[in-house]
Amino acid sequence: MSRVGVVILTHNRADEVTATLAHMVALPDRPRLVVVDNGSTDDTAACLSQRFPDVAVVRLAENAGAAGRNAGVAHLDTPYVAFCDDDTWWAPGSLDRAADLLDAHPSVGLVCGRVLVGTTNAPDPACAAMASSPLPRQRDVPGRPVLGFMCAASMVRRHAFVDAGGFEPRFFIGGEEELLAVDLAAAGWVLTYVPEVVVHHHPSRQRDSTRRRRLVARNALWCAWLRRPWPSAARRSVAVLRARARGRVAPTLIEALCGLRWVLRHRRVVPPGVEAALRILEDGSYAVRRRMMRRPDAGGAGGAWDDAPGSSSRFAR
Repeated sequence: MSRVGVVILTHNRADEVTATLAHMVALPDRPRLVVVDNGSTDDTAACLSQRFPDVAVVRLAENAGAAGRNAGVAHLDTPYVAFCDDDTWWAPGSLDRAADLLDAHPSVGLVCGRVLVGTTNAPDPACAAMASSPLPRQRDVPGRPVLGFMCAASMVRRHAFVDAGGFEPRFFIGGEEELLAVDLAAAGWVLTYVPEVVVHHHPSRQRDSTRRRRLVARNALWCAWLRRPWPSAARRSVAVLRARARGRVAPTLIEALCGLRWVLRHRRVVPPGVEAALRILEDGSYAVRRRMMRRPDAGGAGGAWDDAPGSSSRFAR
């Protein structure tokens, strides 16, 4: 039985997902592949059936956003699950490299790899930020400790993902990694950035950057309110709202406040050690540099690379 399964999320990107699958089925790692068709209304299902009849496809009736990945994880029984989206694919050997690391280090719950963008293989700016993470290194754990990750370049222990609840459906898409990252850390798992693990990203042209920025900001507020002590949540909220363009603060705050009742029902403050690490990541020039390095590379509801100024979903938190 393969120790690695890969969940590929797609929404109305038939050409992109077939190109990604062509790369993934050719990998020498031989992972189990599951495509989650996230409520597509184009010819995605027909293309997959014709081109890749042996690849498992989970078809969702509606677009579940990032939480569509949860259905893919539920379809697998492999100890490790990697993620990619319809415009990303893992480099040969990288799945085995990440799985070997998880085999050798039981404290590690998630490995995030290095992302090379486009035909020039330019490093994603987020990788430089992860590589310079100020968090103290864990003894004998390779890579750099982080409190966030880029989902479509990550491999997680399946049981850690399930125990943490997977991706929160209310977040839909945009910064969805942030909440899962702090929940994994709160459960005692180490998250690490390992540049020897490589993922390629050829950004899709089908994206709604404006909507993604709004959702990222709303989700950053919700994450702070759900998991941070109230003084830290207030500071974080101010930082997120200050980063929004003039005229967009009120709609973002109103949308977040509409979910306040849900937030209060599900609020669970992280342990002091996790809060201390989050504060380290918010201090000084590192936080400023982190915000400056972000770019809204938003895909559809199956796309991955998302962020807006002031959000901290991918590597710092």
